[in-house]
Amino acid sequence: MLTKTFFSLLFGGLLTLGLAPATTATAQTGAPVTAKANGNLLQMSKLSANHTTLMKAVAAAGLAEQAQGSTKYTIFAPTNAAFNKLPAGKLDELLQPANKGQLAMLISYHVVPGSYLAANLRDGQQLTTVQGETLTVMRHDDMIMLKDTKGNSTVVVNDDIVAENGIIHSIDSVLMPTSLSAPTRK
Repeated sequence: MLTKTFFSLLFGGLLTLGLAPATTATAQTGAPVTAKANGNLLQMSKLSANHTTLMKAVAAAGLAEQAQGSTKYTIFAPTNAAFNKLPAGKLDELLQPANKGQLAMLISYHVVPGSYLAANLRDGQQLTTVQGETLTVMRHDDMIMLKDTKGNSTVVVNDDIVAENGIIHSIDSVLMPTSLSAPTRK
């Protein structure tokens, strides 16, 4: 049930502030993260005005209750603007109860086991998502991009949001796993 567990991180790490006492997170390398976590991913996600569409999708996929836990994840969290780039009607289609499984698959494609700070993401690195497919890291100077299995790419627009149970990186496009229709960018 990795799909459900990863959502505990997905939701909490979608923003920059939290309510719980600060604790130190750990980077994938085992080195301590200098930033303090202000809550778990679920607590933090409720504070982000830029990820309301993602939170709506998480709820529709039935994953909201799974959005807490101690397992570490890295969440590549699409912003509201990222969802606006999907083809007209695609999000509404995915939010339908009949498509709950596809929506859960899409969301889980944005979650990677382990805590990866931006500094730990190397050019050409392959990351396996909890959904089972891969994302490829591309670095250009200080910019970090991700490429999905269909060749679409996204830019990390806000990195290293630290939660007690993971790291969140906001992205400017929705990534698509092979099993779903590729988005046509607006």
